[in-house]
Amino acid sequence: MASQDWVEKDFYAILGIAKDASDADIKKAYRKLARQYHPDTNSGDAAAEKKFKDISEAYSVLSSPEDRQQYDAIRAMGGARFAPGAGAGRGGAGANGGFEDLFGGLFGGGPGARQPAGGGGGIPPEFADLFGGGFGGAGQTGFQRAPQKGSDRNATTSISFAGSIKGTTVSLRESNGNVIDVKIPAGIKDGQKVRQRGKGNVGPAGNGDLIITVSVKPHDFFHRDGDNIRIHVPVTFAEAALGATIEVPTLDGDTVKVRVPAGTPSGRTLRVKGRGVKTSKATGDLLVTIDVAVPQNLNKEAEEAVKAFAAATTDANPRHDLTAKARL
Repeated sequence: MASQDWVEKDFYAILGIAKDASDADIKKAYRKLARQYHPDTNSGDAAAEKKFKDISEAYSVLSSPEDRQQYDAIRAMGGARFAPGAGAGRGGAGANGGFEDLFGGLFGGGPGARQPAGGGGGIPPEFADLFGGGFGGAGQTGFQRAPQKGSDRNATTSISFAGSIKGTTVSLRESNGNVIDVKIPAGIKDGQKVRQRGKGNVGPAGNGDLIITVSVKPHDFFHRDGDNIRIHVPVTFAEAALGATIEVPTLDGDTVKVRVPAGTPSGRTLRVKGRGVKTSKATGDLLVTIDVAVPQNLNKEAEEAVKAFAAATTDANPRHDLTAKARL
């Protein structure tokens, strides 16, 4: 900016602040005026655009301590130069040199050699939040915001446990009657989200996305634990005591054989590798928890057999150390 421009413009008056205003006062005044006169909120108003450029230029000078000091010095000297009665003999510019020559060398350059930061052409970075960011820097014109994509939309859907394991497709009906088919990938977990690109709100830079939160209905038998599947399988006392090979159902609809070791207590969990949830990234396991079933109705022969077993195992007391464990 030429020094003469600084003399002719009262940046303090443009911002509506006193000459001894603090940095905080300068910022506050600029923020208020920039919001009021920004071209985005005054489309087609040439006067508002000029006002915005003036306040941007004023802020770019007064917000810089170095620029502000030079501006105050030039204004003070320029005021004397143009005061009534001042002439070439009193330091004014005459035929041998203009005002630019007088001050050009004072700050290390000719006319217009030093440009204040920002040049009055845009929003300073510290005020980008005023209008959501995306404004050009110094020298740009028009104050155009970069085109924005449309905003995302959100929806929810509920699917069966089988649908979460095998994958499924759900149809979502919009308020205008349109139906959007959404493919749910196999292995999705309860609460996970599926993104449908381009199905959101319309925007100048393209549509936003549709984000669907998936709720999975629980299953009576299978229980998901990460990518593993947990099940509870009952066995007889004889199977648990003597050991056995049992068949248990899997997610695939078939069965798998599981070896129950002799002496397996109720509550022990056995692992079957690779028979859990299959996703694109991993495959979980099937975790089989053994529940020893106690018979409710014994016939005479079975009752006698249990009594005989009890008599043969009188030395086996599973509670022998219970009192010791219960001590406080």
